[in-house]
Amino acid sequence: MRPSGALAAAAVMLMLLVCCQAEDSGSVIPAESRPCVDCHAFEFMQRALQDLKKTAFNLDSRTENLVLRAEKRALCDCMPASSLR
Repeated sequence: MRPSGALAAAAVMLMLLVCCQAEDSGSVIPAESRPCVDCHAFEFMQRALQDLKKTAFNLDSRTENLVLRAEKRALCDCMPASSLR
């Protein structure tokens, strides 16, 4: 008995489906175990906020140092050098 064309095509498609699933099964990560896009965005924004806080702190401390230097210079300009010793 010879298989009909439709039956042979169905068998070939079934074999391709099984082969493709076997190749892809190792690379597919279940949805439950991979983090969602919102979680990635939240983590990214959290890191960005931490970086901004560090930058703001550094700028504050640098500004404070510059203000102290300017005040010291102004003070030194007002007083004679001999009185500072």
